[in-house]
Amino acid sequence: MYKIILPAPKLIPPFNERARDLHILNSPLWLHQRDVLAPYATREKELVLGEPFPTERAEMIVYRDNLFFDEEYIRTFISMARRRKRAVRAAFSSEDPAFREHALPLSTSYTIAGNLYLADLWYYPNGPVADVEPLVVNLNAQEMGYYHIPTYMADQSGDLTFQVPSRAILAIDSWVHVFIADVVFGLFSRASHAERRITDELSYKFKVLFKSLYEGCQVLQCSELVKVGKNCIIDPHAFIHGPTTIGDNVVIEAGVVIENCIIGDNVTVSQGSQLMLSVIGNSVFLPFRSALFMTTIMDNSMVAQNTCLQMCVVGRNTFIGAGSTFTDYNLIPAPIRALDGAGNLNMSNRPVLGGAVGHNCRIGSGMIMYPARTIESDVVLAASKDHRIIDRDVRYEDSDHHKFKAGRLHRRLYPPPKREDSDVESW
Repeated sequence: MYKIILPAPKLIPPFNERARDLHILNSPLWLHQRDVLAPYATREKELVLGEPFPTERAEMIVYRDNLFFDEEYIRTFISMARRRKRAVRAAFSSEDPAFREHALPLSTSYTIAGNLYLADLWYYPNGPVADVEPLVVNLNAQEMGYYHIPTYMADQSGDLTFQVPSRAILAIDSWVHVFIADVVFGLFSRASHAERRITDELSYKFKVLFKSLYEGCQVLQCSELVKVGKNCIIDPHAFIHGPTTIGDNVVIEAGVVIENCIIGDNVTVSQGSQLMLSVIGNSVFLPFRSALFMTTIMDNSMVAQNTCLQMCVVGRNTFIGAGSTFTDYNLIPAPIRALDGAGNLNMSNRPVLGGAVGHNCRIGSGMIMYPARTIESDVVLAASKDHRIIDRDVRYEDSDHHKFKAGRLHRRLYPPPKREDSDVESW
């Protein structure tokens, strides 16, 4: 199959980077796409803006490079498309709960066609043609709860829930979509698959039980559900529950609690840290008593001691100081708004949501960040009597390093796209 990759040139705030280069499930999105399509594609071509589309007669799959999808979705999509023997385009019903609740809000990439939404994913059995049919693949969503809380924070059941798909696909148009891809369509979906497999496959259930008995541990701690790489040092007083994946050369010290996480290579997790439903990039350093819940930390970043991040996304080469707290709940029950695919504030469709920090940022100790706020790449913030609370989006122009004598030592690595006049106030 011939694979054609279409560019999505838009930069995603606050990272100021194309979606294809952002890390999803601990690898660049372009690499994740390549790995998922490896069993089907025999050759590929990545188009640049203005380059003509190939016209040769061959079986093709075409997709935009800001599209996240998993193996189960692609397997089903290609199988259904080949049976039709016609050119098709991926489509979603507005009634699909996983798409409606998580993929559609804040997005600008889908094309409306009646009651369907079309994604930038096509299959051509014999080269490109103009007549393309929509192909709806049910995402098979399952409602999964992650908190039971007072009803004034959620619905009348008191549960905060996600619609977790067994087949995942969404366009990365906002930093919130990185959170959705990593946590809801990634970690939650992986846990759902493992649970379903243990329930439905008797041989796999016995395999998990046998390993837990042989290793003398609980089922969720056995090596079938907790995958550990090479040259790792894990203190026996650390608690690790699967499904969890740990890379090579990782150090996990005493008192650490890890539940359903992906941890990259060369990571250090110090005493008393707690990681739940989080994705930790390569060479990340977490000093003692760091707390991450449903949070993504990309490569070469550090979250210092006594800092708590919930439902956040942190870019590469970023430092967040000790004792900082990123809040995720509006005290007044107003809907939480976040930056959408057009760079405007819009409804996030989430009752609780943390914030996002770009690449190459330095955030001082003791900062408090309001829900869904963002800090642009290359920003330096130091707590002072003038500002310790981040209650609005912070741009590079607001960075404190402009006031420092040695500020020139902090280079700007991720310039933004040209900004249009905006009513959004900066501090």
